[in-house]
Amino acid sequence: MKIVVVVASFALYFWSASALGAADSTDTNLPAASPQNWNWHIQNTDIVQGYPGFSSKYSGPNSLPNGGETRETVSLDLMAGVRLWQGAEAHIDGMMWQGYGVNNALGVDGFPNGEAFRLGTTDPNGAITRLFIRQTIGLGGEQEDVLDDQLTLAGKQDISRITITLGRFSAKDIFDNNAYANDPRTQFMNWALMANEAWDYPADAIGYTTGIAVELNQPNWTLRYGIFQVPRYSNSLTAEDRIFKWPYDGSAQDGPLLDAWGMVTEFERRYAIKDHPGVIRFLAYLNRANMGSYQDAVDNATTTSPADITASAAFRYKYGFGLNLEQEIVKNVGVFSRVGWSDGQNQAWMFSDVDYTATAGISIKGEFWHRPDDTFGLAGVMNGLSKVHQEFFEAGGTGILAGDGNLNYGWEKIMETYYDFKIWKGIHGAFDYQFITAPAFNQDRGPVSVFGARLHLEF
Repeated sequence: MKIVVVVASFALYFWSASALGAADSTDTNLPAASPQNWNWHIQNTDIVQGYPGFSSKYSGPNSLPNGGETRETVSLDLMAGVRLWQGAEAHIDGMMWQGYGVNNALGVDGFPNGEAFRLGTTDPNGAITRLFIRQTIGLGGEQEDVLDDQLTLAGKQDISRITITLGRFSAKDIFDNNAYANDPRTQFMNWALMANEAWDYPADAIGYTTGIAVELNQPNWTLRYGIFQVPRYSNSLTAEDRIFKWPYDGSAQDGPLLDAWGMVTEFERRYAIKDHPGVIRFLAYLNRANMGSYQDAVDNATTTSPADITASAAFRYKYGFGLNLEQEIVKNVGVFSRVGWSDGQNQAWMFSDVDYTATAGISIKGEFWHRPDDTFGLAGVMNGLSKVHQEFFEAGGTGILAGDGNLNYGWEKIMETYYDFKIWKGIHGAFDYQFITAPAFNQDRGPVSVFGARLHLEF
């Protein structure tokens, strides 16, 4: 079935290239002479990853199998946008996905495949992942070009503006972006390099939810705020998935509207050092849901009964902060970093088990070796847990991705390097390698070497 999906997406690509005069994909990234009234895009990403056997003293419920494994994922998106009235756009994204991450996305918190969901599937599943309206209110003054892309219509807009996004989308569409480490379909593949893993960002189990985000943009800075629905149960589906996901899943539910939500705010400051652009972003979040307490779970654990996070469920808060930096060093060379912290007292709800994270890396375009559309990247990750969170896993507790039944705690450390190369027009391939020590924070397991390859097309 995966072969059918890939062949179908390639066929659609070549048909559209012919219908549009086989224009180079980069031509679509130009500002329109007049405002674009509608657009459509397609993307397909296929990733295969595997690892050989590794050393392990024991295995538990969420442990990465130590005998080695290979898995594949496929995603296909059809996206369209239409201009409604002055300053307003509506966008829809229909996504199909199929396959599994290694161990069905368990056993490593800095998980190596950002295209792998906890809802792995043998047969294709589909969802309307985005369905939103964006209203831009110009405040006058200088304007800038807006380029055509998958979620934006080309045209012009005031640099000083207010933007309101309402509907179903990903909080990551708006917050915690980074030019060099943001999209596992084209850049680094690891979860910790596509987002700040200490931010338990509001989402269903495939990364999307319903909410509203408001942005105030000025020439050198932007202030953002968003509030989103969260699922009733940890790492599960939200209520709108009953309508927008197929096959039907009756377990999809939101938490009570006034008691379960995720809020996030971000301040972005743009600057230049000797004409080399840079951005620094400061993020703060506050979530509320029917979470368990790590301390209560530890206090009630016994030698015969592992720590149970669900037994102490009550409406609680979880909060944290993040710092996000990107900086061009010379033309075609950029560095980046994220640092994150959460309070680490209550149950991880939507993204990962990480309480503390630090990442840093470099991205180099292939202009230096006459391959301007190629990219080489190298980055490092450190993920950690709060003290009580460590005790929870030591007492046999399980989280979103971690939980080996025991724990010899250590920081989870990851190195990732990739080379992404242009094959033809909008088709790219990539090779990826990740080296993971103390997977799921356990020094009794690993290290693990994960090898990967990616095929990606978009237009």
